[in-house]
Amino acid sequence: MTDPIAVDPDLYAPGWTASPDDWQSETTSIGSSLYRGLLDNGRRIPSDELQFETYEAGYAVNHPGPVPDSANSCRHLVDLILESDRENPLFRSPVGADRERALQVLDIGTGQGTWAIDVADMFPNSTVRGVDLFPPPVTWMPPNCVIEVDNVLEDWTWREQFDLIHMRNMLGSFDPSEWDRLYQQCFDKMAPGGWIEQLEVGPFVKSDDGSIPPDSAMAQWGPMMQACGEKAGRSCDIILTMSDSIRKAGFVEVREKTYKWPLGPWPKNQKLKEAGTVNVQHWMSGMEGWCMWLLTKFGEPEPWTKEQVHVYCAKLRSELKNPYYHAYHTSRRVWARKPMPDETPPRSFKSSSQ
Repeated sequence: MTDPIAVDPDLYAPGWTASPDDWQSETTSIGSSLYRGLLDNGRRIPSDELQFETYEAGYAVNHPGPVPDSANSCRHLVDLILESDRENPLFRSPVGADRERALQVLDIGTGQGTWAIDVADMFPNSTVRGVDLFPPPVTWMPPNCVIEVDNVLEDWTWREQFDLIHMRNMLGSFDPSEWDRLYQQCFDKMAPGGWIEQLEVGPFVKSDDGSIPPDSAMAQWGPMMQACGEKAGRSCDIILTMSDSIRKAGFVEVREKTYKWPLGPWPKNQKLKEAGTVNVQHWMSGMEGWCMWLLTKFGEPEPWTKEQVHVYCAKLRSELKNPYYHAYHTSRRVWARKPMPDETPPRSFKSSSQ
């Protein structure tokens, strides 16, 4: 993931006179082979038809802020697109190779339950539990999927030992001591040989070609969110710390994979183009919910007004539509195993990359 992302030269030629806001009409429809491939494999594609406002894991876990359901669906779809070359795009932990095996799966911060429902569909003999502080806006789910409302920082009362514990998009949810408690509870309720997997997205917007102006709203977003998170006691650098935190809890065989999530359809690579098209919609729908609480409580040099947040988000939306800004942010997936009872943990603390 260190290689620069090649830019699609046909998106906008130099000297193009049309408004950058028109880029959506100049790109191929997202209903392409990646979508069809996911559908052909019997996997659900998230729908944007439901326009309920729900509370999602992330800042909203402890500090609720409404995020449209469409934003949550887009986030899940970006994950699926970037893993669409795999038979199982939902997780990388080496469990479930035998589809007939009855797994016990826990999805922490399940949000609207999309990941939990998809895993339950893929593994019909397994039991998948999704847990969050707020009930999801779903009217149907597979019989082997259970969505529960609970606080994972309280003592866990589940009788099962889990084969896979999954979480994602938990940025800013907990302070350091709460993260340690959560990972320890995962370890304690994990079956020996079971796996934990976490996928998080970093807030810093980057470009490989220097196309993002230093004074732009995009460039300001990451440092601003990081500063607010630090003042709130909930750091936004979880993608940098989760490997060590998971290892500290006792897990072994720690692996990780880093991704680039484009913002917009500007990449030449078709998979990245489609991921970027979905991801930019994710940002358009979700940004105000992500930053409203932080900026009105911890903005600098003093807390912002709601009107200031609206103006900033409008500027950011305008920049996100500009095809000349070749922006992306990074995400990292970490997965690790609970050792067997007679296994001696390795002394090395180096993670393996995939």
